[in-house]
Amino acid sequence: MAKQIPQLYGSLVFTDKVMRDKLPKDVYRALRKTIDNNQPLELGMANSVAVALKDWAVENGATHYTHWFQPMTGFTAEKHDSFISPVEGGQVIMDFSGKELVRGEPDASSFPSGGLRATFEARGYTAWDPSSPAFIKDGTLYIPTAFCSYSGEALDKKTPLLRSMEALSREAVKVLHLLGQTDVTNVSTTVGTEQEYFLVDKELFLKRKDLVFTGRTLLGAPAPKGQELEDHYFGTLKPRIAAFMHELDEELWKLGIPAKTKHNEVAPAQHELAPVFETANIAADHNQLTMEVMKKVADKHGLACLLHEKPFEGINGSGKHNNWSMITNTGINLLYPGKTPAENTQFLIFLSAVIKAVDEYADLMRISVATAGNDHRLGGNEAPPAIVSIFLGDELTAVFRSIEEDTYFGRQQKSPMEIGATVIPRFFKDTTDRNRTSPFAFTGQKFEFRMPGSSLSASGPNVVLNTAVAEALRQFYEKLKDTPADQMDQAVHELVKRAISKHKRVIFNGNGYTDDWVQEAKKRGLYNLASTPEALAHFTDQKNIDLFTRHHIFTEQEIFSRYCILLESYNKTVHLEAKTLQSMVRQEFLPALLRYQCEVANCIISQKEACPTLACPAQSTLLEQLAAAYQQLTQCTDTLCKDLAQAEQISEDMPAARFYHDTILPDMLAVRHSADAIEPDLPEGLLGYPNYEALLFSV
Repeated sequence: MAKQIPQLYGSLVFTDKVMRDKLPKDVYRALRKTIDNNQPLELGMANSVAVALKDWAVENGATHYTHWFQPMTGFTAEKHDSFISPVEGGQVIMDFSGKELVRGEPDASSFPSGGLRATFEARGYTAWDPSSPAFIKDGTLYIPTAFCSYSGEALDKKTPLLRSMEALSREAVKVLHLLGQTDVTNVSTTVGTEQEYFLVDKELFLKRKDLVFTGRTLLGAPAPKGQELEDHYFGTLKPRIAAFMHELDEELWKLGIPAKTKHNEVAPAQHELAPVFETANIAADHNQLTMEVMKKVADKHGLACLLHEKPFEGINGSGKHNNWSMITNTGINLLYPGKTPAENTQFLIFLSAVIKAVDEYADLMRISVATAGNDHRLGGNEAPPAIVSIFLGDELTAVFRSIEEDTYFGRQQKSPMEIGATVIPRFFKDTTDRNRTSPFAFTGQKFEFRMPGSSLSASGPNVVLNTAVAEALRQFYEKLKDTPADQMDQAVHELVKRAISKHKRVIFNGNGYTDDWVQEAKKRGLYNLASTPEALAHFTDQKNIDLFTRHHIFTEQEIFSRYCILLESYNKTVHLEAKTLQSMVRQEFLPALLRYQCEVANCIISQKEACPTLACPAQSTLLEQLAAAYQQLTQCTDTLCKDLAQAEQISEDMPAARFYHDTILPDMLAVRHSADAIEPDLPEGLLGYPNYEALLFSV
C-alpha cells in the first residue's frame, strides 16, 4: 500500500500538476497569478478553466458540480447541478461554462444573516475561490466558493478569512521592506488544525436523544472507570478504531488533505488527528472537509463520530488546536527565532506584534471561540481557562527581559538529554518546555491557539488573529517608516522594548489551571470572559469595530450581523438542549424510575405477605430513596419547564442569552444532578438507553 500513496494522494483534487497538464500555457500562467498574487481572472480565461475542470471531473466519474460554501451555520452548504445540457435531437452534452464556474446563485433567505437580509430577500451569490483547489467527492465536482448577499455583504466564513489574510500580508510586507527584505511580495498565514473527536457505537448512539439532537449527553452518571488511570492516552489502537483511522487517512489523502498524525487521546473513546501545515484558507476548507469525512467513514464502520466540545461529563472534552505562523513567499518563517533570537531583529519585531495583538484584542480572541458547547470545556482540566494569555517559555521570556532592562543576553546553549541508558542515541533537548495549560503558546516556530472547540470552523479564530496582528504591524510601520536605514536596528530595539513593557502582562508561563492564576490575571487587568454571553457583549465595542472596518474585514453592518447570529445560535442551542432534557426525563427517566419503584414496592408487599414478621429494612430504604429521587427530579424538571416558557417570551437576543446562561443552564444542571445521583441505584438496562459505561467502553 505504501507504494500507492503518492498516486493516491490528491487523486481527486484539481492540483497544480493537473492544471499544468489540462490548461493552455497562457491560461495556466494567468490562473497562477490569480492564486499567487490575488489578481482577478478574466472571464475568457475562466471559460478555459471551466472546460478543463469539467473534462477532468468527468474523466474521474463526476456527473454534477456544486459551489461548496460555508454559511454562518458553521457547517458547509452545497447545491448540485448536472453537467448535462440539452441539444437538438433529444440529445445532451456535458457542458460547463466560465460563468457557471465563477458564479452561482443559491437561495440566501434561510441562512443566518443577522438582519442583513429579510426573509423575502432571497437572492445570494456564490463566487469561485481559485486559491482553494476544486475536488471530487461522491461523483460531484466541488468548487470552493465565497457566499455573499445580493447587496454584497459577506454571509459566510471564507470571505472574512480571505480578507484578513490579505490585510496581514499587506502590513507584513511593508514592515519587511523597512527591514531590507525588499524581495518579499507576499506573506501567508499557515495553519495546522489538530482535530479531537470521540467515536461511539452507532447503534448505541441512536438510542440516546441527547446525542442525536444535541451532540452531547445531558444525563449520565460516571462509569466505574473514566480516564483516571491515563491508560487510553497514546494507547494501542483497537482493531475497529484502527480500521476506521486507516480508511479515514486514505479518504483524506485522496482529497489532498495532509493527514499526518493519529492517536488515542486522554479520555476513553477519544482520539485525535493532526495535519501538516497549509495556508490558512486551504487549512480551514480542509478542516471542514475532515469533519465531514470523519462522520461519513465512521458510519461505514458502525460508529458515530462526536465533534461536540463536551459530549461526556467528568472526562476530557475535545478541542481544535490552531497552530498558526507566518511565512514569506521567499520561504522565510517569520516566527523562527534562529539560534540567537536575541539578535534576530526580524523575529523580535514580528513576535512583539503578535504579543501586542493578543493583549489588545484578547476579548476578540475569546469571542472567536465562544459557543455554548465550548463554554462547558474552557477552564476544565483538559482545556485552557477563558483568560487569554501567552506562553513564551524560559528562553524568549529571558530575551524580552534583557531587552526591557537593556542587559546582555548571551546565546543559550542546548544541553544534551541525559536519560541514563547508554544504548539510547544522544540528542539535545529544547531550550524551553511546553505548556499545555496556556491558551496561546509559542511552540518553536509557531503559536498554538488551544482555545477553539472541536466543532468550530477554523476561520473565525484565524480572522481575529490575522487582523489583530495586521493592526499591530500597521502601527509598527507607522513608527518606523521615517527612520533612516542606519538607525533602523536601534529604532526597532526601542520599539520592541516599549511593546514588551506595555504588553508583558499577557505573558504567563505558569499553570493556567490554578485559582492563583485567576486572581493574578485579575490584578493584571486581563479579561476573564467565562461565558459566551459575557464574551459577545464585547464584540461591538468601538475598538473592535474600528479594527475590523479599518482593515476592511467587516463592514459595521457585518459585525452587528455576526453578533446577532452568534447570540441567536447560543440561545437556540441551549433551548434545544433544555427541550431534549425535558423530553428524556419525562418520557424515559421518570417512567423507568416509577416502574422500579413499583417493582420494589410489590417486592416488599409480596415478601410481607409471605412472612408478615419480615421487616424488609433495606428494601424500604431503597423505596424511600427512589420516591425521594422521583419527587426531586419531578420538581427540578417542572422548574426547568416553567423557566423555559419564560425564556421563550424574551424577544431580544442578549437578555435572552443571559437568561439562558443564568437560569436555564443551572436548571438543567439541577435536573442532571438529581437524575445522575439515583442512576447508579437503578438496574442496568432499565432506562432503555445506554449508560456511560456502554458508550465509552463498547468499541
